[in-house]
Amino acid sequence: MSIILFVDDAKQIREQYAYDIERKTNHQVVTAEQGKEALRMLSDEPVDLMILDLEMPEMSGMEVLEKLSRDGSLPVPVIVYTGKGDFRKAVRAVKLGAYNFFDKGEVQLDQLVQEINNALEQHRLSRENQDLRRATGKDSPLVGNSRVMQELQNQITKVARVPSNVVITGESGTGKELVAREIHRLSTRADEAFVAVNCAALPENLVESELFGYEKGAFSGADKTTKGKFEVADGGTLLLDEVGEMPISVQAKLLRVLQENKVTRLGGEAREIEINVRVIGASNSDLNHAMEEDRFREDLYYRICTHVIEVPPLRDRIEDIGPLTMHFVQRTCEEFGIPEKSVHDDTIQVLRDYSWNRNNVRELQNIVERMIIQCEGEVLLPEHVPAGIRESGKIPEDYSGKSYQELKYEAERRILLNALEDHDWHITNTAKDLEISNHSNLLKMMRRLDIERPEDS
Repeated sequence: MSIILFVDDAKQIREQYAYDIERKTNHQVVTAEQGKEALRMLSDEPVDLMILDLEMPEMSGMEVLEKLSRDGSLPVPVIVYTGKGDFRKAVRAVKLGAYNFFDKGEVQLDQLVQEINNALEQHRLSRENQDLRRATGKDSPLVGNSRVMQELQNQITKVARVPSNVVITGESGTGKELVAREIHRLSTRADEAFVAVNCAALPENLVESELFGYEKGAFSGADKTTKGKFEVADGGTLLLDEVGEMPISVQAKLLRVLQENKVTRLGGEAREIEINVRVIGASNSDLNHAMEEDRFREDLYYRICTHVIEVPPLRDRIEDIGPLTMHFVQRTCEEFGIPEKSVHDDTIQVLRDYSWNRNNVRELQNIVERMIIQCEGEVLLPEHVPAGIRESGKIPEDYSGKSYQELKYEAERRILLNALEDHDWHITNTAKDLEISNHSNLLKMMRRLDIERPEDS
């Protein structure tokens, strides 16, 4: 059953349509008598579709659509109608994102019911397609369905809707640039440029000219006027990777650019160029610590850190190693021009048992490429995992003469024992921390691995 929000300032019309739609369908109809109430209900209630009168006092249906379209794509399908036969308004509403329109005086109830069902079905298919593309990595560059990755994706979606500056933190190799690109992709700037600059890789004397550009003759070798990255990214997004490594002298000029939305090229002090750029900073170091050591300006920090997103390390989302491995196998095989290989379950387990204390997803990608080079068959087996990976991490050091299944048993047992001890043998908390679906499944695993609680032994 879907919930339909019917918005009309005329009480009799609201009640009649609500009655007729519920009578002809299995949908529930809730009503609102004016635009502001409709916006509140969209925010607070699990509405699946809205039918909206364009002609209302105080806040018209068109104003409701305009506000929703400014905030991004419409959250639910919207069918609009007018009692005045104003075709131009209806067309404008469709351009703002409405699914369809009808004339209140001409539409038949069966036609309206069909439109409702079609809109709901199209929206359902669209959501399923988006979920599928995200899960397979074909739309979003972020692969994984773990709880922490779902939380990260939710953060990204929320932040992408607003134009504020962002700082992305996380260890090396966690995918901070991918997060920045995802923010850009989901924002209203998606059709404009995404420009990335690695502040740590630029010589100190080139950072300023790279960011702000320069006029011809500004310095030796400046044989032509060149736009800086801010101008190149105008209308879009600029990623300042390793922003904490930016020279303190350049930070002052960056602060001014962010405050005034104007940039001045080197050698062109008489001319200010207006820009419209969203800035995303990324850092694998603690910017608060950098401020304490006077390596990062406090006023710049608060200008750029409107939102802070932390990217989790791979060891905090071990359950994503399977999907990530398959993603890298598919992509690497495509790049190498070879038939795609499959991955044995035991191979995934070997990778899951590794400690992943450095380089994170980047290291996993490198390992997958090495495995593919070593594998002459169609299946990636544990023996194709680099020896240094197989012999380290959570696998016990004394494994001579043991089968892989024995090693796997010992590794799983060790993981569970460590987690249980960390949580004082609290079964529910341990299951939650390990993202095991419920405590009964953890108890089954404990029985399989011959683990007994201290009070039971």
